Amino acid sequence: MSFSPEFLDELRGRLRLSEVVGRKVRLTRRGREFVGLCPFHSEKTPSFTVNDDKAFYHCFGCGAHGDVIRFVSNTEGLGFPEAVERLAGEAGLALPARDPRAEEKARQRAGLKDIQAIAAKWFESQLWSASGGAALDYLKRRGLDETTIRRFALGFAPAGRTALLDALKARGMDDRQLRESGLIIYPDDGRAPLDRFRNRVMFPIRDLRGDVVAFGGRALDDATAKYLNSPETPLFHKGQVLYNLDQARQPARETGRILVAEGYMDVIALAQAGIGETVAPLGTALTEGQLTALWRVVAEPVLCFDGDSAGLRAAARVVERALPLLRPGYSLRFALLPSGEDPDSLIRNEGRQAMDKIVAEAQSLADMLWQIATAGASLDTPERRAGLERLVMERLQDIRDSAVQGFYRAEFRRRLGDLFRGPETPGRWRRDSVRQQPAGRSARRPGGVGGDRGGLRPSGRLKGTALARDGAAVRARRREQLLLLCLINHPALLERYAEEIAVLEILNPDLDKLRAEIIGIAALQDSLDMDHLRRHLKAQGWEKLVQSLDAAFASLWFVKPDAALRDVESGWQQARALHHRMLTMERELKALERELAESMTEETFARFSALKAQIDQSEGLEANLEGFGVASGRESSV
Repeated sequence: MSFSPEFLDELRGRLRLSEVVGRKVRLTRRGREFVGLCPFHSEKTPSFTVNDDKAFYHCFGCGAHGDVIRFVSNTEGLGFPEAVERLAGEAGLALPARDPRAEEKARQRAGLKDIQAIAAKWFESQLWSASGGAALDYLKRRGLDETTIRRFALGFAPAGRTALLDALKARGMDDRQLRESGLIIYPDDGRAPLDRFRNRVMFPIRDLRGDVVAFGGRALDDATAKYLNSPETPLFHKGQVLYNLDQARQPARETGRILVAEGYMDVIALAQAGIGETVAPLGTALTEGQLTALWRVVAEPVLCFDGDSAGLRAAARVVERALPLLRPGYSLRFALLPSGEDPDSLIRNEGRQAMDKIVAEAQSLADMLWQIATAGASLDTPERRAGLERLVMERLQDIRDSAVQGFYRAEFRRRLGDLFRGPETPGRWRRDSVRQQPAGRSARRPGGVGGDRGGLRPSGRLKGTALARDGAAVRARRREQLLLLCLINHPALLERYAEEIAVLEILNPDLDKLRAEIIGIAALQDSLDMDHLRRHLKAQGWEKLVQSLDAAFASLWFVKPDAALRDVESGWQQARALHHRMLTMERELKALERELAESMTEETFARFSALKAQIDQSEGLEANLEGFGVASGRESSV
């Protein structure tokens, strides 16, 4: 059913968002907003905000964002129409009148649901009759007890050609309804109709409301199709439905996880073992609609695959499908089972603990993508390494969300660097540049950092700041503080350098949270000035940290609010590039220290000494961070 924008606006206006959210989340008022622990991801510090005036919620931790309809849809696992209907009932708002065609379509769907419900009961009765003995024996051989069989309403389709057809006709169903139901085949050549499912164990497939909309059947003989599903009908679109999702939602919310297995028997075996939060697609790779349905329940569904080559190929297809759909806070994990095992066989052979262990060790989508992209890659020539880098980075272009893509690019560039250097030769890629440097001269700095002032030592003014005074670890934190203070005092940078800010490496956990808070605020505002940003940060409890940043860099000109934006950009870009360079060199130095501890050779010591000297020289680049320039009316560093 479609709803007009006017109707939806009125519905939102009649409901106070904080009251609806408050049923699921304990909220605390902070100024004009409410805050609480996010219902969409696990956290200890509240980052979930609700604004009644603007009628939206936003999580600065995972990026979840929406209005009252989306909140109910995502927390209750409802489709958009169902969420609107529920909220309209609460608000006392009458739903718009259906047009005649919609009314006819609704009657058609109701009639088809009646047929599916009658068929489900009939199949179930056949299983427990004398004719269902072989089917019942099969299920018991697969380890299912009577309680589980009845819980999933499993059934049996007899071998006769018209057993179900005769039963439905006896209930008054006409040929048009039976044809539309998908349960009866009407041959094109005019031959007599016959049952679609014959001599099969039957699995009812339900929608989110628990209504039967289709069936799956497992052959008990040597039929060509071992498994057979209902065809597409007005009720059933297999790319939008997941087996057992109606029953799995509640345990999934209780455990915080949902498993995706391959087939019906996997789902049922896991449920019998106490893992009720399991679903399965219907014989095809996961679709966009099914992934969306899973993300409405949990943020990171766990997909279970056989660990053999076929299982990895199936995982690769899911990764390809999922990449364009990724968004902040929502991803997938992959649990790889021992070769030749599926959840059903693993549970029967080794018990629930074995399955729980594999799920706990599930790898991230990033790890799976990396494994797929680098499998069998040859890295013995520069051209092949360049080819792998291009292949990996091209795959990441499929990620539509710019923030997620930015983080993936940063992570995969780090992995490529580690892969190309190799475990035995840390820092090798820098060795030539260090040795070729003319004696007595500073190396040129990439990215424009210090290229024209590489020999400058910190000025007297800069020497008075903690940035130049403290040790390497503290200086790294100071650089992070400086970069964030620039963003706070000059929010224009947030729009101009969105990708750079998203992938900026922040080691200090508190500062990384502050960065996420700043990005989240910017995402909600069409335009943002310093005063608004500072007020919001104060309201969210960041005032003390921001004040410490102000005090730490009181003497650095380009950080100040009244510095010219051109100088601010220049200083911020230099600081960012310097931060990245210093972190990289310091990691290489630690790797060389470990190598020296294991094997003290002249070559290793020479590499260590050269890199140490390069780091010492680079510390002088922090003189550039003073940001003096013509645009700010400062032509001297004095």
